[in-house]
Amino acid sequence: MKAPRLNRKLVLEAPVRVADGSGGFTETWTALGTLWAEVTARSGAERKVAGIPVSRVGYRIVVRGAPQGSGLRPSPDQRFTEGARRFVIRAVAERDPRGQYLTCFADEEVAA
Repeated sequence: MKAPRLNRKLVLEAPVRVADGSGGFTETWTALGTLWAEVTARSGAERKVAGIPVSRVGYRIVVRGAPQGSGLRPSPDQRFTEGARRFVIRAVAERDPRGQYLTCFADEEVAA
């Protein structure tokens, strides 16, 4: 297995709940760190949400491995950002037996 080409700088973000003062909360995102990644498009589809066309593209994003419990190990409740782009992480798996790299399966949705 050849080493991935980590040529894209992505910011790993996690959701944070903030009290809204009325007994509820709002969700914001906080940056956990920057990771270099190899980003590969997989497949795409278009659907309508509330009558608006939304394009969804699946991506395979490979990053360096991080141990379980590390703040820089991606998880399915997080996302990557690259400028205005958002990649929502759906699943994470170790790419190799030694855990040198992680493969993140993510989706990017864009309203047309």
